[in-house]
Amino acid sequence: MADSLTVTDNRTGETYEVPIADGAIRADEFGKIRVDDDSPGLALYDPGFVNTASCRSAVTFIDGEKGILEYRGYPIEQLAEHSNFLEVAYLLIHGDLPTKEQYERWEHEITFHTFVHENVKGFMEGFRYDAHPMGILMASVGALSTFYPESRNIADGDNRHMQIVRMIAKMPTLGAWAYRNAQGKPYVYPDNDLSYTANFLAMLFKMSERKFEADERLVKALDVLFILHADHEQNCSTNAVRSVGSSQVDPYSAVAAGVAALYGPLHGGANESVLRMLRRIGSKENIPAFIEGVKNGDEKLMGFGHRVYKNYDPRAQIIKKACDDVFEVTGVNPLLEIAQELEKIALEDDYFVSRKLYPNVDFYSGLIYEALQFPPEMFTVLFAIGRTPGWLSQWLELVQDKEQKIARPKQIYTGARGLDYVPTSERWA
Repeated sequence: MADSLTVTDNRTGETYEVPIADGAIRADEFGKIRVDDDSPGLALYDPGFVNTASCRSAVTFIDGEKGILEYRGYPIEQLAEHSNFLEVAYLLIHGDLPTKEQYERWEHEITFHTFVHENVKGFMEGFRYDAHPMGILMASVGALSTFYPESRNIADGDNRHMQIVRMIAKMPTLGAWAYRNAQGKPYVYPDNDLSYTANFLAMLFKMSERKFEADERLVKALDVLFILHADHEQNCSTNAVRSVGSSQVDPYSAVAAGVAALYGPLHGGANESVLRMLRRIGSKENIPAFIEGVKNGDEKLMGFGHRVYKNYDPRAQIIKKACDDVFEVTGVNPLLEIAQELEKIALEDDYFVSRKLYPNVDFYSGLIYEALQFPPEMFTVLFAIGRTPGWLSQWLELVQDKEQKIARPKQIYTGARGLDYVPTSERWA
């Protein structure tokens, strides 16, 4: 067999031919390798799924060695420059860029569903004033499943579409209200005259003015950030959405799992860590000492390196350009100078180059979010709003994939076996 792997089990001397397809082998082929009929077959041990494919997907392509990111085959650089977030959302969900009529219908659907039930508002108002916005968002997204019980009928294509539209439409409303809750400010209802991203900014920052109009450069910059975060292959939160979704639960519950995964500091909170690092460095003069501290293991270099990218994260280059537009409106964040100098030194230092530690998407995004006056606890909420179309496109792919089964990884048991129960009268004597 040409496209196959020949495996010899040295325990038995038996040889097995394992087919190779699309550069992968099926794990269940190794399950056929066993010492005898009574023993279990071989399992693959892969903590963190660093080299295990759990699905076939046509949504996002990444080549980490070359720094390539594509949505449905379109380079992220082209989408960030020429498209907008709603069009990219359509692309991710439907697989193709929309015609004029398709886009207008899609935009109308999303705009029409930005309002949420008043009971959701009451639910969100029940959280303490100091509740983390991400915790509120996670709970609120899950709660939507109770407002749309028909969402459990995931076999119906029209019904799936309706829930997808609702979720993309309502995420900015829920995110903005989570922010207003933390600020102790009244909730602002959607303004359907505004674009998707402009409407979000209005719900965040509108006070007494009759109509809130954000600077178009800020609207564009945030729209670009949403595009860059829209999907990123099988990351932690997407894996959570797919894993929970494999039980055939409604999409709101599956996406709530994605929000929960994004809540973790190793996934969604990295840009906040970058800001803390830059503040601790304090000035350009302190960078050489900080670099030495990193090499000696005394300091952590945040915002550099990536599990997938072994080259410059293509999203980081786009965000770096977006910084200019934002700071033109807001004034330059004093941390930017430190960030640029730190990047320059790190990219010229063999220690970092040899380890392929290049800036990732988190290195500059936090600077933009801070310039837009978002507190650090809102950073992951913004990430979640941008990632929603990606989660939903992955969920949609999952529920239509006949090869998918309910997620149920194997384990390697390491505990005790065959113990006899000791009665309490003996254990407590």
